[in-house]
Amino acid sequence: MTIATATEVQNNFGRFLKMVQEGKEVVIIKNGTEVARLISKEQTVSFLSDSLVGVLSSDVDEKKVKAERVARYESVD
Repeated sequence: MTIATATEVQNNFGRFLKMVQEGKEVVIIKNGTEVARLISKEQTVSFLSDSLVGVLSSDVDEKKVKAERVARYESVD
């Protein structure tokens, strides 16, 4: 993982883009705070699915959730 300031990325975008194409991750900071990450398209799916681990409950009843949503929107009309 490479950490770079927003100014560094702005001034050397091609270099950082090449790093991402090679499979590296670039974290962009501004005023000392992480504001963005550059990752390759291939890494996007695994990054997103890893982020969701433990978020979704395995005991969700999809039909019940759908019925609740429908009821909520029907009451608005």
